[in-house]
Amino acid sequence: MGDLKVFRVRGGRATEIPGASVAVERELQSLIEANMEAMLGIRFLASEYRTGRHRGRVDSLGLDESGTPVIVEYKRSRDQNVINQALSYLVWLRDHHHEFERLVADRIGPEAAGAVDWSNPRVVCVAGEFTYHDTVAVEEIGRRIDLVSYRVFDDVLTLRLIASVAGAGGTSSRAKASTTAKAAGPGSAVSVQQQRLEGASAKVRELFVTVDERLLVPEGARVEPQQHYLSYRRLKNFASVRVLPRKEVVAVNLKLDPATVELEEGFTRDVTQIGCLGISGVEVSLRSLADLERAEDLILRSIAAS
Repeated sequence: MGDLKVFRVRGGRATEIPGASVAVERELQSLIEANMEAMLGIRFLASEYRTGRHRGRVDSLGLDESGTPVIVEYKRSRDQNVINQALSYLVWLRDHHHEFERLVADRIGPEAAGAVDWSNPRVVCVAGEFTYHDTVAVEEIGRRIDLVSYRVFDDVLTLRLIASVAGAGGTSSRAKASTTAKAAGPGSAVSVQQQRLEGASAKVRELFVTVDERLLVPEGARVEPQQHYLSYRRLKNFASVRVLPRKEVVAVNLKLDPATVELEEGFTRDVTQIGCLGISGVEVSLRSLADLERAEDLILRSIAAS
């Protein structure tokens, strides 16, 4: 993270605060586990989870905002084995669906356990730094992997998404959701979205493409198809999108506290207290490009939180 500079400004003078790694690896792990949902958008399930015959312990197990199982591995500084180690635990995870679901049922509840999405389990590697070769390697591996670097500046912890590979069930950064949908085969997660697009009017399809392009503008943004919607994220999810052909609406859910938004009937609504597909926050109903422009400030706020 040599490109990140942090300064303390006092009396008009700036003094650089040198970045550092934590003293011990466990300190980093404990800090993130205690704040995992706020930092990574992942609900924490278990720490140092034993994998039996796989001869190891997963640093952290979690469930992300889309109901996907997550393995989180930590290294205090730089260690090429963190990726290999995490991948070995991914093999264990794929063979132990029922064990993981029991853990989810115990920690979160049976409803969450029944909704676990096994289509594309996720690995998050957190370390002081990663090399260029690390970023190339995860592209070649083809699994869903996030490389997140951290740095400590006095009492400030920074997290930065260095690389993110969508794996078998998603698309790369800035990939077009519409293109992905067309390429998906029958029965794929994207085919539900594609069917809705094909059943929509030309106006709604055009609006969807424009919304997709807008949500992929931020650096590091990517789109990941889920069963009933498209999820847009950086380090954390910032939007989920559904096409509603009968209503001629592109519904965009944003990660916002409804209490901080002036809700407008027919345009924005609070979906935190109802069952909803995608992000539970504020749903914005877009019917035109003008509506997308009206929603720009809300979109920016949701992106900033990701």
